[in-house]
Amino acid sequence: MLSSKEIQSKILFTVFILLVYRFGSAIPVPFIDANLVKEAVKKNGGFLEYLDVLAGGGLSHATLFAMSITPYINSSIIVQLLTVVLPSFEKLQKEGEHGRKKMLKFTRYLTIVLAMVQGVFYYILIYMNNGLHYTKGFESIFSAVVIVATLTAGTALIVWLGECVSDKGLGNGISIILFAGIISRTPASVAGLGSMIQRGAEGQSKYLTFAFLIVASFIFMLVLVVLMHLAERRIPILYSKRVIGRKMYSGQSAHIPIKVSMSGVMPVIFANSLLAIPGMIAGFLQVEPSSFWYGFLSIFKSNSWKYAIIYFILILIFNFFYVSVQYNPIEISNNLSKSNGSIPGIRPGKPTSMYISKILWRMATIGALTIAFVAIFPIIFTNLTGENLALVGTSLLIVVGVALETVRVIESQVTMQQHKGFLG
Repeated sequence: MLSSKEIQSKILFTVFILLVYRFGSAIPVPFIDANLVKEAVKKNGGFLEYLDVLAGGGLSHATLFAMSITPYINSSIIVQLLTVVLPSFEKLQKEGEHGRKKMLKFTRYLTIVLAMVQGVFYYILIYMNNGLHYTKGFESIFSAVVIVATLTAGTALIVWLGECVSDKGLGNGISIILFAGIISRTPASVAGLGSMIQRGAEGQSKYLTFAFLIVASFIFMLVLVVLMHLAERRIPILYSKRVIGRKMYSGQSAHIPIKVSMSGVMPVIFANSLLAIPGMIAGFLQVEPSSFWYGFLSIFKSNSWKYAIIYFILILIFNFFYVSVQYNPIEISNNLSKSNGSIPGIRPGKPTSMYISKILWRMATIGALTIAFVAIFPIIFTNLTGENLALVGTSLLIVVGVALETVRVIESQVTMQQHKGFLG
């Protein structure tokens, strides 16, 4: 299957880029006390822990790739929203390859700007938690400039590495780098599970129960996420006979695949980004415990039930918004009419668009509920048991999605090579 030299070279190139990424994740940023930063991330938790997972631990260890590709993800989200709001961006989206390159260029520039802003916030967080070696005079200004510039350069380098994988490697480079960062936390998670089992063997039986629940939850969630990514509803399409010149082409049958996970992990990232704002404000401000704002901001603590409910609702809202932006039933119906295609038993025009819309929203509802449940499950588990699920939830959604997509890309590459060999 992988005997083709071209596929082997792509795999080796992808592995090489991932090794470069992991090497960069071990290079420390100057002027920062990594131990104090690690304590600050653990203390504030919430969004910082989420960013640390995406960065493969780079945030808590204050390394070159501490911010990972988070600025790029946020930049991509903003550009997608602009295509809905601004007609000029919508026009670019419809211009094919030329428009895609222009939008990608704008996404890169916006990524650098967001990386600088996020780097400033990261510096303020470190400063407030006494994680800097220099905090006075000119040395303080110099260290601030170096830290922000280093973090911004790290993000730019990750984006470039991801684009190299997309051009010369396998699959979407940004997704694969994100995948590598999350997977790098696996040894620590396995070590924590082993420590729990050891404590259970020493007489504390509750830890054996917790270990069993963690393994069972992981397997259950893994199966659920895989089924969600693979499940789809196929709408049958029939094409009528066509006469082109002196030849008559018989009618053909096809289908429109409507996947359960149409929006993927994007709604989760949207919801996380929005809920991070109150958490960041709480981390930067010293609020009195008796004040109204303390009670309000405490709602957004990532381990509370109120946070889980708000998180669940936001994922549903963003999922439906993302589906409505990406899929237009009227446009799909018009395209079918232009190509002489129709859905059996459904009249062309408005009845077809209404039928497609009904199936879209039905599948979107199933997908939204599944994604939301998977995302908040770690919060529910932690509140019930007091133990943390590291690789279940958003991390599992990303890992499974990227893994399945990479396998699909490899299969398509193998098929192309086989056709080349046959034609040659």
